[in-house]
Amino acid sequence: MLAAVAPETARHFARAIVMPNLVPPVVTGAEAQAYRDRIRDALPAGSEFTPLMTLYLTEDTDPADVARAHADGIATAVKLYPAGATTNSASGVTNFDRVRPVLDRMAEIGMPLCVHGEVTDSEVDIFDREAVFIEKVLKPIRRKNPDLKVVMEHVTTTDAVDYVRDSAKNLYATITTHHLIINRNHILAGGIRPHYYCLPVAKRERHRISLVQAAVSGDKRFFLGTDSAPHTDPAKLQPCGCAGVFSATNTMSCLAEVFDAAGALKKLEAFTSLNGARAYGLPPNEETITLTKGDPVTYPAQIETPDGPVTVFDPGFPLHWHVT
Repeated sequence: MLAAVAPETARHFARAIVMPNLVPPVVTGAEAQAYRDRIRDALPAGSEFTPLMTLYLTEDTDPADVARAHADGIATAVKLYPAGATTNSASGVTNFDRVRPVLDRMAEIGMPLCVHGEVTDSEVDIFDREAVFIEKVLKPIRRKNPDLKVVMEHVTTTDAVDYVRDSAKNLYATITTHHLIINRNHILAGGIRPHYYCLPVAKRERHRISLVQAAVSGDKRFFLGTDSAPHTDPAKLQPCGCAGVFSATNTMSCLAEVFDAAGALKKLEAFTSLNGARAYGLPPNEETITLTKGDPVTYPAQIETPDGPVTVFDPGFPLHWHVT
């Protein structure tokens, strides 16, 4: 799978924050270094792609190992998954007090915490889990440790957008390509469409509009995080299908359509290439890509992998922007 999908990301992107929710998860600096080596081995010859690794936060994570991995340039950030929140998150955090020493150390060294912002309480409606996470988990964490830099990944609600805008410092948010385009009707209206099912799940149209407004605003706290997830079709199309949308292949064309429709093409570079680098304390990439508008561009409906086909995100409208 890695050999099949790594070139899809490296084609248009020079680096990416790499998620650690493998089986088993990437918990230590040594495991992150080994995973980084496997990614590099899977890249096409001559690729300049840089994987930015993350460590999976567990209640047994060693603060010293985290700090060492960061100092050695192995780990860029730590990822918080509430236990059971998404794919391969069973090893995530249940008792947030037990990870306090890790968060304290991260704040000291300026290491960002990436969060999957949903509670997993079965009594909380799935469409409310992001808003409840902000109130019950994220706000207390940030009150106790205001110096901790936090990136709310793949936000899906007006609640999250407003929370970031109302925060004075140390809070950022990524927005996926697909959440800028689909709402929950795309998943459920007229039949179930499992290739649009992801976690956090897409919400009402008013929330999608809020995400678009944040993305095209030029606000430096919002930037692209595709959350591109390569699940095979057999894994998606079963009675309990996997959550995830694979968008690495056509993300730039999709985003150009969204920003063009909003009259905000001049803001596309900041959203995709500048704001995220700034949030992570990285210099902007020196190389560029060029997008050109013309006749509709076609992308493969699927990519083939040794494990089976992976369906590429279908935005539901023609794509006129070519990466040239």
